[in-house]
Amino acid sequence: MSGQSLLVPGELSPHRSVPGAIRRPEYVGKPAPTPYTGPEVQDAETVERMRTAGRLAAQAMEEAAKHIAPGVTTDKLDEVAHEFLCDHGAYPSTLGYRGFPKSLCTSVNEVICHGIPDSTVLRDGDIVNLDVTAFIGGVHGDNNATYLCGDVAEESRLLVERTRESLNRAIKAVRPGRQVNIIGRVIESYAKRFGYGVVRDFTGHGINSSFHSGLIIPHYDSPHHTTVMQPGMTFTIEPMLTLGTHEYDMWDDGWTVVTKDRKRTAQFEHTLVVTETGADILTLP
Repeated sequence: MSGQSLLVPGELSPHRSVPGAIRRPEYVGKPAPTPYTGPEVQDAETVERMRTAGRLAAQAMEEAAKHIAPGVTTDKLDEVAHEFLCDHGAYPSTLGYRGFPKSLCTSVNEVICHGIPDSTVLRDGDIVNLDVTAFIGGVHGDNNATYLCGDVAEESRLLVERTRESLNRAIKAVRPGRQVNIIGRVIESYAKRFGYGVVRDFTGHGINSSFHSGLIIPHYDSPHHTTVMQPGMTFTIEPMLTLGTHEYDMWDDGWTVVTKDRKRTAQFEHTLVVTETGADILTLP
């Protein structure tokens, strides 16, 4: 690990506005979304709309990632993603979701997930995860990736590379007729080769017209998650691997999740649709 100090909360910038013509998800302005009661299997037309949303989310993430450099604030990354999505007619799904105040999540170093963009300045040697979701056409597309900031130590670089590989392996394991726990089994068995922790309490999820449909995709080998994958089912896979424990603490903001031992963590995510023969990634730029 680097000798860098641990993160502390920064200052939030004012609320970013979204043009009135852009359609909002139903949960905006409410304390919580309406529970989803629809199917996990989507028709072809819905999947194509999700592909559009996913493409925009991936492009917005790429645009924000271009600005990752020592001295840049995480709030600047939020600004870039927010403007890209709005310019393309999409709503940033995280903005106003259960009160989340920003248009993407920026999770730096020991932050597992849900970091809030603020005045925090990126430092040489940091790793930073960007988690971007776009809502357009009545559906969501959700993706994230972990990026290197400046000259990153080998231990952290390998963690990032191997977390990306764990997602790739998990996607290859998707097949109709298999239970979703095969996904976590593949991720956990790969992570154990390197002594990494696998976060258990934050998972992949069903996604469609709902940001989180209720379907759970664990990233560890769980005998309790036996939902059978079917063609047309849409969900995310988003493994979070750590250099130490999978246990966590949460900041007082109610969102920012950090490793209990404050060791570094990385994450990657795609939105997928199950096909007749495997999986099709919907979050490609």
